[in-house]
Amino acid sequence: LCLCFIVVEKGSPSSKNQKCKGKERGPPGKWTNKERVLIFSSRGINFRTRHLMQDLRTMMPHAKADTKMDRKDKLFVINEVCEIKNCNKCLYFEAKKKQDLYMWISNSPHGPSAKFLVQNIHTLAELKLTGNCLKGSRPLLSFDPKFDKEPHYALLKELFIQTFSTPRYHPKSQPFVDHVFTFTIADNRIWFRNYQIIEEDGSLVEIGPRFVLNLMKIFQGSFGGPTLYENPDFRSPNMHRREMRLAAAAKVREKQMVKEMQKGKKTSAKEDLESDVTADVFLTPAEEKPADIQTEAPEPKVVKKKQKAFKRQRMQMARR
Repeated sequence: LCLCFIVVEKGSPSSKNQKCKGKERGPPGKWTNKERVLIFSSRGINFRTRHLMQDLRTMMPHAKADTKMDRKDKLFVINEVCEIKNCNKCLYFEAKKKQDLYMWISNSPHGPSAKFLVQNIHTLAELKLTGNCLKGSRPLLSFDPKFDKEPHYALLKELFIQTFSTPRYHPKSQPFVDHVFTFTIADNRIWFRNYQIIEEDGSLVEIGPRFVLNLMKIFQGSFGGPTLYENPDFRSPNMHRREMRLAAAAKVREKQMVKEMQKGKKTSAKEDLESDVTADVFLTPAEEKPADIQTEAPEPKVVKKKQKAFKRQRMQMARR
């Protein structure tokens, strides 16, 4: 056997080409971004919130789950739970009155954190849309241009990027990009949508889930601390329901007032008809004439009978 060895000098151009090729190819990827998101909720959530949490865990391979937290526990306990679970981001769903849903997004343990009111929730199973994507694939994040115009939106954009983006080379992720998370600002709310990227023409088809985030406050710490921003346009669900009840009560009172006015008009109309001012309009004065009283019976009228032939006689006369 003849073994041939090719010795390449350090300064030769072939060695440089080999180094460039090695840099282009690179070694196998190493998982360096150790972002982990804890997704869990408080007790008292409904089925739709539970399905939404499951959908988010399915879409985010770097997410972890935990048992529901008791309502009596304080929110800062979540930082300890994140530390136990080795998570540095948290999505916490808080249910109140079994009808209102709030979502906390936090950078644990130092902050910042933001609290949202979640509205118009539609889960994957509920929508039945035609879009589909690979489980565990990495998403693109698309943000509205308004996120760069105001400072509180810029802070939320950074929180969303660090929370919803799947780390590169994550063990549970797939090395493909086939869907997009979009965050759009409309009506002072953040609208979340998930779209599939069609490989043939690059068009978008919605997958789901979808929900709307109404910002309440942004805190400096994790689940507390000084308030960095408070939404002046936010109205609590209790206040909204109170306004709806007051509006309904005002409508009922208005209907009652209209009925009373109609009854009053009917009674006043009856009283006026008894003494009508316009009743003597057509009574015009005329000369008085003496009454002509007939004392004798009038003469009977004499009715002359016409001599008219019968039909048979007329027919005979016509034949003649």
